[in-house]
Formats: sequence, structure tokens, C-alpha cells
Amino acid sequence: MPSRGVVNVVFAGLGGQGVIKASDVLADAAFRAGHDVKKAEIHGMSQRGGSVTSDVRFGPEVHSPMIPDGDADFLVVLAPSQVENNLHQLREGGVLFPPDLVPDASLRNKRSLNVALLCALSTHLSIAEEHWRAALEGALPVRLLPVNLEAFEAGRAAERTRASGKGRHAAP
Repeated sequence: MPSRGVVNVVFAGLGGQGVIKASDVLADAAFRAGHDVKKAEIHGMSQRGGSVTSDVRFGPEVHSPMIPDGDADFLVVLAPSQVENNLHQLREGGVLFPPDLVPDASLRNKRSLNVALLCALSTHLSIAEEHWRAALEGALPVRLLPVNLEAFEAGRAAERTRASGKGRHAAP
């Protein structure tokens, strides 16, 4: 977690990929952990598969929901085409969570990639697992919980592999 107190996370992807849902879960988990939370969304042409971004900021006191370019501590990207488009948002030393971090084979349902990448992110944040699970339970229908909890664990495993230097991406 950044030393300055406020954590800046940008989610990016295409309409229908769960960008907004992932940012909602993070905001809820951070709020449950006692943080001040602000959130902003840019939907663009989301209904047509266009670019979507969502900023989540949390910490002891947050004054604005928008993250200035180059200030994101973490960038979570759900679509390969959106990685390059959004790298300018990541600060030097920030951590990128690209869509290929979690292997497709580790997901029972590819639509749960947003939750898997959210879990990879969770390993870098000081938010208790109970808050993450409660936020997921609050955001998803009961019938989708099992597959998303599996995706949550797949994301954790993928980030552990990356951190050990054995994954497809360099350790943060």
C-alpha cells in the first residue's frame, strides 16, 4: 500500500467486461475496512463495447474521486486492447494487472476475469479477506458466487506466481 495514505486504483476495459462491477467491489471492501472511499466512472461507449474506466480512491481521507494521469498506484486492465491506452495513468513504480495475468484455463467462466484480477490486486492491499468476501456477496447474485470465489482464488495464485518470478510478467 502506498505510504502517502490514499490508494489510487484505475480499472479499465471494454463495456460488458465487469469494469464497473470490479470497482464497486473494491470500493465496498475498502469501505467495510473503514476507509474513506471515492469512486468515478467514465462509461464512454460501453454499451457498444467501447472503453470504460473507473477510478477508486481510498484511505484515511479522500478529497476527490478522480485520479490524475500518472498517479494510479495500480492499473487493472480487462481487455488486451486497453493496456497501452491506459498505461499513462500508472505512476512510476505502480503495478499493472494485465488481462493475461490470470490464465484462461484457471477460470471456469472467462467472464469472471474481473474478479480474478481484483483478487490479484487484493494481495497488495491492506484489506482483510472477510471484507473482500462480504463485498463480493453483496455485489453478486447467489448463483454466481461459487464461480467468482473460484476466480478470486485463481487471481491470488496468479499473483503469487508472478511475485515469485515464475509468471509471464515481472514481479512488481
